[in-house]
Amino acid sequence: MATAVLYLSYDGMTDPLGQSQVIPYLIGLSKKGYLFTLISCEKKQNFEEHGNKIKSLLDGNNIEWQPLLYTKSPPVLSTIYDVYKLKQLAYKLHKEKNFAIVHCRSYITSLVGLQLKKEFGVKFIFDMRGLWADERVDGKLWDLDNPVYRSVYRYFKRKEKEFLQNADYTISLTHHAKDEILSWKNIDPKKVRMEVIPCCADLDLFDKQNIQQEKLLALKEELQIQPDDFILLYLGSIGTWYMLEEMMEFFSVMKKRYANAKFLFASMNEHERILATAEKFHVRNDIILRGAAREEVPYLISLSNFSIFFILPSYSKIASSPTKQGELMAMGVPVICNTLVGDTDKIVNDYQSGILVHEFSTNSFSEAIEKMSASFDEQQ
Repeated sequence: MATAVLYLSYDGMTDPLGQSQVIPYLIGLSKKGYLFTLISCEKKQNFEEHGNKIKSLLDGNNIEWQPLLYTKSPPVLSTIYDVYKLKQLAYKLHKEKNFAIVHCRSYITSLVGLQLKKEFGVKFIFDMRGLWADERVDGKLWDLDNPVYRSVYRYFKRKEKEFLQNADYTISLTHHAKDEILSWKNIDPKKVRMEVIPCCADLDLFDKQNIQQEKLLALKEELQIQPDDFILLYLGSIGTWYMLEEMMEFFSVMKKRYANAKFLFASMNEHERILATAEKFHVRNDIILRGAAREEVPYLISLSNFSIFFILPSYSKIASSPTKQGELMAMGVPVICNTLVGDTDKIVNDYQSGILVHEFSTNSFSEAIEKMSASFDEQQ
């Protein structure tokens, strides 16, 4: 008899993250005999645009999807309301299906998962995804000078300990974070069962062998990429953590070495911000902007010679595993990235998959570009 599993996600399946990091896992596991019911919180516009497509995909893989609408505002109260909706639906479904396991993606859904364990004995997987409460502070989303946010932060740090010590298994994205957590004085390491599973890449989608040359040539023509252009790629949204100014400065230094360089942003949003930053560094005419559906992303990667991502180093980032790193590696495109983010340093060094930048300075950028040039010349 198939094991019944409830999967709870505060991220939407109609968001890029849900499509890259949740759905491929669930499809793979469902093929191994697990029977999934999935509850996610969907942003209204994304759900209206992509909901039918995602439902068809999940139905075709025997995954029952129970979407809820994400509540955006007011801060804190909206999240409390969403937790209430998640709990009501999870309890209702458990009475019908008698779940053996509840898999909780990050902290918000773990509030519900821990209750299911305590009240009904359901095995609880805490898929922490990172040091969430510390990320909110480091990303300046929670100001600890504000007594409301200070109280919320302390609440989630208490819950974090409770999740870690009550979970049947905890999933960390990085070895760096696992080592840090097991060193905490308020944690009994004997009570924490933890595995490291970094962000995944769908190797069926991100496969150079599947690239159709006629489609690739058509995309080059659409983007007006010339045969001798040197393409630096940024893949994904800009968001809170990615250092757009520093990446643009790197490109401006790179232009002195490669006059034919173009900076391709495969990004769905913040195009105005990208162009304004490019204007500041006098490289606006060398920027290519292109939003992409998920199935188009391997083609955009295939256009590039190198890819870049700089992530703001902070305490919470020891737990981060950039999704794009695995996808770029799968397509054989080397990365230029900074140190002190999760296990990124180790991965780049162990697999010789890119170039590390140790500080955000012109000298450091120039050194990286010389290494990049040597690597590029070897490939030719």
